[in-house]
Amino acid sequence: MTIPNPGSPSLTPDPIIRVECLKASFGTDTILEDVSFEIFRGEIFIILGGSGCGKSTLLKHMIGLHEPASGKVFINGIDITSAEDKEMMRLRRETGVLFQSSALFGSMTLYENIALPLQEFIHLPQGVMDLIIKMKLGMVGLEGYENHLPSELSGGMKKRAGIARAMALDPTVLFFDEPSAGLDPVTSAELDMLIKNINKGIGTTMVIVTHELESIFGIAHRIIMLDKTKKGIIAEGNPLDLKEHSADPRVKAFFNRHVADHKK
Repeated sequence: MTIPNPGSPSLTPDPIIRVECLKASFGTDTILEDVSFEIFRGEIFIILGGSGCGKSTLLKHMIGLHEPASGKVFINGIDITSAEDKEMMRLRRETGVLFQSSALFGSMTLYENIALPLQEFIHLPQGVMDLIIKMKLGMVGLEGYENHLPSELSGGMKKRAGIARAMALDPTVLFFDEPSAGLDPVTSAELDMLIKNINKGIGTTMVIVTHELESIFGIAHRIIMLDKTKKGIIAEGNPLDLKEHSADPRVKAFFNRHVADHKK
């Protein structure tokens, strides 16, 4: 069993997520093969790698959008690849997802967007619903925006609103697919700080797909790096340690390329 990195907030080798021998295929095309790793409670865990290596594919298998060709994914001890409907319903309450596009419904206000998961899973008095939605928007710095439509928001504000909706049911795990995509560096840094504050404040486990250097080094407790040729993991650990000490030329090239891009 993998022991948590010393920089991780987890103090026990009891994973909240476990991926075992995952194979991801589309028709005859195998994207990932024999992928295994663990994520510990309270970690900010980043999945990175070059274009086409299967980062988003892996994330979609982890949240149950795609069924693996073989292998298993466990969240809170439940195998999502074979879970019954009742178990999957409970897991959907315990996890939140922020997709790259934020996936807000454009015809609905922020209040109505955040209310959707609450209405689907629990029945609350109107006053309680109002309070929860106000609190979630407050947590992401969008106090007073309940009646705004997504089209009235900037890109960064849409991402924040998407996080508020993903957090509506107080999930134990949040999944992010390229959260900084399309954002300027300042807005991206603000989003990273929000993610860190949520993680530090309430201990939510974060699983993030990103290629952004600032995010990788600024918020990750641990990372895994995928490689398109290997169709799997070529590095795992603390990103700074891997940058400085990895002997794998693919890992070194990845970080050095991003460092070079960052300095331009």
